[in-house]
Parts: sequence; structure tokens; C-alpha cells
Amino acid sequence: MLCGRAYCPLLVRRRALRVATAAGDELYGSSPPSVFVGRSGYPRVRVAALAPPVTGDTSMYDYPEAWAGLPVEDVLSMRLSLIRGYRLADVRRPRERWLEELRLVALSERPVELEARLRGRPRGLLFDEHVPPLGPGAPMEEFRVAGEPRLGRALERAYGDVDMGAGEAIVYLYERGVPVSRIARALSVGALGAGRRRRLVPTRWSITAVDDVVSRSLLGRVRGMPELGEILVYVHRAVRNVFAAILFPGPWGYEWIEAWYPHTAWNPTGRLEVEGDWEGYRGRSSYASLGGCYYAARLAAAEHLARLGRQARVLVVREIYEGFYTPIGVWFVREHVRRLFREAPYRASDAWDAVRFLSLHTRLGPRDWVRHSRLLREELGQRRITEWVTPGGQVR
Repeated sequence: MLCGRAYCPLLVRRRALRVATAAGDELYGSSPPSVFVGRSGYPRVRVAALAPPVTGDTSMYDYPEAWAGLPVEDVLSMRLSLIRGYRLADVRRPRERWLEELRLVALSERPVELEARLRGRPRGLLFDEHVPPLGPGAPMEEFRVAGEPRLGRALERAYGDVDMGAGEAIVYLYERGVPVSRIARALSVGALGAGRRRRLVPTRWSITAVDDVVSRSLLGRVRGMPELGEILVYVHRAVRNVFAAILFPGPWGYEWIEAWYPHTAWNPTGRLEVEGDWEGYRGRSSYASLGGCYYAARLAAAEHLARLGRQARVLVVREIYEGFYTPIGVWFVREHVRRLFREAPYRASDAWDAVRFLSLHTRLGPRDWVRHSRLLREELGQRRITEWVTPGGQVR
């Protein structure tokens, strides 16, 4: 731990190499279940069956909803032990027989045993800012499903309904309690959508698509709810990260800001980098500049407002500190912002009080946050018509 990172990269790499050596060119293990669809070379992409070379209950290996309380090293150890046996597939032709078999594995609600013959020893590790890390991979010559996949009722219905559009299916599954990670996997393997429009979807795209579709569905209800009547501030500390949020009374609005300190995953420079993006009441029509993290945090915020039965203007910020050097996927943002909103909030007396309280828990000071936040500048600088007009329409 002398390098200052959140985990020991030497130990993690040694474990991954040990897994690859143990696997050789034969893979037999229990898939969590898990399938990965790449994006390089689109529309011809790599589709991989994922399994560690062990059998038993491996469900935790691909269940991000349960990872927020684990050390980063434990998550990496699980993910980097997943061997990738891959083949090339055309995303427009998801009905090949081997893909149909793999699709049933991906939709299973419990681990499924796989047997695969690989072309050589697995090599390489995969790190991505959207997708959880993956272990070594090799071309897959053949594979066999040794167990019996079991689909849950909701997923079985969505898979079998060829008249249900992909967006409708995503919302249907979410409302029936299917975790967003499972919904994203189903979308990725071409199990959702209307008839011939079904396609394989690269995993990183499917994750953000589900976060986006579900949050927009929730916000459709939230916009019809009464406005929040107070200012609430939430703070949550994670592994070399701080997440915080301020909820202001008003119609829906949202802003996401990331502050990357030097020598972190996406900031190898020697200076602080702060970036943000936002949307107003009607949402946005273009893709957010900060990518998947923006939508992952928006989903958590929309869920919280739906539970409160209120709409609000929401600022969510994240500070990433030195030592957080490995990209581990947008699940980290989604699950920790969900935890953030389970913390007891501070009730601020006004906007400046909220900013001061936020600054007590972050390295950036009040003026820094105001300079980088459009929402804060509006809250601190704009006056509302309700200050001069009563609810009955009379001038005060």
C-alpha cells in the first residue's frame, strides 16, 4: 500500500494471472451469469461468455447492486477472474444458434455451468470507464451449457413478447423489481425489443441506455409531483471519493459535476480538473458530455425524488482523490449515489448555508463550487416571481 492507491495492483494482477494459468485452454465454471458484448469493429463485435474457473454460487461476480460496500480489491479480484471466451458476431443477426444458447445463459436468474474450449491460453485484462473490469480472454472454439438456465417470470415475458418495444420492456422489467444490471444484460444480448428490430447492443451502450430510459420514465412522474419545500444536503464517502447532493425547491432540474484531482484514473496531469453537465425541466436532447456517470447519477436522483413524492432541482457532485486510479465502471457512481440518498440529510436554512455545508465535506471551497455550477449560480443569483406574488395571484 505504499503507492497510495485504493488497492494493490500487484496483488490483483497476480491473482488474475493465476486464474489464467489455472484455466489453460479449457474453461469449466459457473457463469454468474454474465455475457459481454464489445463495440470495437461494430457492427461485427466480440461476444463473450464469462465464467470463473470455479463452480458454485458465483452470482456476486456480476451483481453491481451489491458491490458498493466491498473493498475495491475484492471487486477487482472477482471481475478479473472472469475468463472471456469470445466469438465474432454481427449485431444485426442475433438469431444464430450459439447466440441463442448464450442469450438464455445471460437471462438466467441464477448461475449456470459452462464448458468451453478456447484457442490458446487467455490473455489480457479489460478496463473501461463504463463496464466493470474483465479478466483474460481467448477465442472460443466451442462451448456447452452444462446447467439449466432459469428465467424469472418478468424476463421470460419480456423476452417472449415480440410486440413490446425495447424502451417499454426496460420500464416493464424495472417496475417489476428486476435489477438494472440484469436489464442491461438482457438488452445487450438482443433479448428485448420488437420482433426483427432486436439487435445485440455493446455492453457499455446498454448500461447507459437502461440508466437513461429508466430515469426518464421516473422523471415523467416526478415532474407532476409537488415541489420540495426545503433545502436538503446529502454527503457520502466512498473509496477515495466523496459524493454529495443538494436538493433545492423548484421544478425538476439536474446537474452533475466531477472534480478529478491529479494522478487519478482519468486525470494523469498535475492539476485539478472539474467538469459538469446539466439539464432543465424538459430534459436534454443531446448526449451528456460526461457520459455514463451523468445518467447513472440521474437515475439514483430520480429514484430518490420518486420515493419522496417531490420534484426538486438537484445538484450532485463527486470529488475523486489521489489513489483512485482504476476505472471500474459506472456502477460505482450509480450505487454510491443511491447510498448517498439513504444518508440522513442536512436541512439548510438557505442556498449559501447549503453551499457552506457542502464545502465542509469537500476539498473545493464555496466559491469553487459556485464558479463551476450553473445551478448554484441560478439559486444564489435569481429571484423568483413568488417573492412578489401570492399563491392567489395578489401582488405582495
